[in-house]
Amino acid sequence: MPVPRVLVIGNPEAAHFRLLHELPQPTDLHIGIDPDFLAREAPSADIVLLGNFDGGLFKTVWPLATRARWVHSLAAGVEGMLSPEFVASPVPLTNARGVFAEALGEYAIAAVLHFAKNIPLMTRNQRSHQWESLTVEMVRGKTLGVVGYGGIGREAARLAAAIGMRVIALRRKPAEPGTDRIAERIYTPSELHDLLAASDYVLMAMPATAETWHIIGAAELRAMKPEAVLINIGRGSSVDEAALVEALREKRIRGAALDVFETEPLPPDDPLFTLDNVLLSAHSADRTVDWLERAMRMFIENYGRFVRGEPLLNVVDKRAGY
Repeated sequence: MPVPRVLVIGNPEAAHFRLLHELPQPTDLHIGIDPDFLAREAPSADIVLLGNFDGGLFKTVWPLATRARWVHSLAAGVEGMLSPEFVASPVPLTNARGVFAEALGEYAIAAVLHFAKNIPLMTRNQRSHQWESLTVEMVRGKTLGVVGYGGIGREAARLAAAIGMRVIALRRKPAEPGTDRIAERIYTPSELHDLLAASDYVLMAMPATAETWHIIGAAELRAMKPEAVLINIGRGSSVDEAALVEALREKRIRGAALDVFETEPLPPDDPLFTLDNVLLSAHSADRTVDWLERAMRMFIENYGRFVRGEPLLNVVDKRAGY
């Protein structure tokens, strides 16, 4: 097999690209982010690695990458890359699906405990030097409803079950009864309102697709318990934020923990910043100190498979969007 020519879209000075020296040798590497450089290198690339998380930049490069036989994204979300031409092409796309599941699962549990243990009030009392005895809630026995039961959703479910929570989940394809060792019940999309009504905490872990856009809207928020909390670690587009803000302002649900948003960065004047029943993080719940190294190691593993002619891991269904 000829030496693969790899085009890496990213800043050559970025520390995580140092791991590229671990690729099997020989490898013909070309790294850059300058548009002229990319236009010059794309036509001869066998492999394209999107390493800067800019799907729009990839879309400008893709029409030029006429020799490409494989594309990999260091991100798990790939919706920004999926131009009609790329979706229609036979070139496989792989991603970092599963790489960040452990970190996001931990964040989901942190969000549950944030509300159950009334951490915001504890913090305010500490800052104001106020001694106030609080009543807190046990999460053992509470129900976590997972909407999007992929790798991230299952990892959160595993941790929730480990601390005694009851887990129910929604997935696009029905599962055989009794085949899941964590979720007590698997719901279908048509049963979303039933899952919401039964959940004390609703975890959103869905990709961004046409089918998942605003899957949580005003009607779904009304289906939730008044004491329920919405947690979104999937994609911001799955939640109608205007409807969510209204529900939070009116205390129709207890609160929300949000790591993803319809518009990112979240504008400074966004009402979500002002609500005292919201926990916000800047799409960074998976940003562990080694998150980029983790993402790179998935690419390195797949590169070895590619040169050996073995099946690639994490192949994306480009038409489905994940």
